Amino acid sequence: MKRIVWLLAAALSWSSCSRNGEMTLSTEADSVAYVIGMNVGMNLLRMDSTLNVAAVCRAMGDVYAGRARFSPEQARAIYLRYVNYSQPERIRAYERQFLEDYVRTNRSYARTQSGLTYTVETVGDEQLTPKSDRDTVRIRYAVRTADGRTVESSYDRGDTTRMAVGDLLPGVSESVRLVGQGGRINAWLPAALAYGAAGNDTLGVAPNATLFYEIELLEVKKDDPRRR
Repeated sequence: MKRIVWLLAAALSWSSCSRNGEMTLSTEADSVAYVIGMNVGMNLLRMDSTLNVAAVCRAMGDVYAGRARFSPEQARAIYLRYVNYSQPERIRAYERQFLEDYVRTNRSYARTQSGLTYTVETVGDEQLTPKSDRDTVRIRYAVRTADGRTVESSYDRGDTTRMAVGDLLPGVSESVRLVGQGGRINAWLPAALAYGAAGNDTLGVAPNATLFYEIELLEVKKDDPRRR
């Protein structure tokens, strides 16, 4: 919370720009202030692109004028409720609607109880379908965001991934169990079955992102309890 308050207060120049229209960056300090405003804008866009910019600007002016509407304690409570409850609930509702609409308009897709939304392109060998978390699979895959941006692709890297089924992301683990060796499946993973509220900075996956996976199950090695 302190970091957000500091960023908002530091960007008074942004608030001034919003009130006074075009402004001239006549000194280095003005340019630095503008850069700080850019940083604030980018942070807020990542946090929530639907935030009321006019309210943000008004709050910055009120802080500098000493007439903020909420005490720090009240502000913290409002912020934490929004981040921990209201925003995630809104995102989950949007995600549910998106996937329900997708199934309605793409009749080859089905949804599981977990929310995984998938279509089987190739069934594969049904005698070699992974069942246990201890089974090992070798897969090729591509991952995209809802707007079509490629996050990761073993096809582009020219490699494959071998891993125990239980060590895969929950949505990928569920997906590979729906086909056999040689099978292919396309699946939308709700955030809860992918990287969740944390996202993945390394891959550039935003918090609460719904992801689209293309998965090719190349090999299945069944777990043998006698080898443990």
